[in-house]
Amino acid sequence: MSEPASPSPIARPALLSRPLPIAIFIVVALILDQIIKIAVDHYLPLEQAVHVMPMLALYRTYNTGVAFSMLDHMDGWFIVSMRLAICAFVIWLWRRTPADRTFAHAGFALIIAGALGNLFDRFLYGHVIDYVLFHTSTWSFAVFNLADSFITIGAGCVILDEILGSTRKKTAGPEN
Repeated sequence: MSEPASPSPIARPALLSRPLPIAIFIVVALILDQIIKIAVDHYLPLEQAVHVMPMLALYRTYNTGVAFSMLDHMDGWFIVSMRLAICAFVIWLWRRTPADRTFAHAGFALIIAGALGNLFDRFLYGHVIDYVLFHTSTWSFAVFNLADSFITIGAGCVILDEILGSTRKKTAGPEN
């Protein structure tokens, strides 16, 4: 007589798939983002590079657009509406994503925190405070901030989750 097949392991829900942990994470990320921006606004000279490393400088500037100065020619209320719509869409995705998708839930939390961080700036100051500059003697990247980094890393986490999810499906084989 053969042994019964062992039950498949039950996937644990990701910490950030639950409302309270994701809310705490987002609030902590927002506070960190705002503390840094307040310090930058008070102590860093406007549009003067403070070199930290050969290719990295702190450079306070004000961005009236979205991440990496895109759409800086658009009306402020359009950008606010767009950020709110993005947050609502990401929350919708978060709610629909299976609870065991750790990278996706972390990515959604980072995207929401970044979008809200820049949205707070827009409401508080009428612009976003940017301060990180990567550069060489012939090239420089757009000046950005921690909230922009949250959005970028969050998008990377969501993409990584999709790649890992498709890899898991391929290795699991066809379902019976």
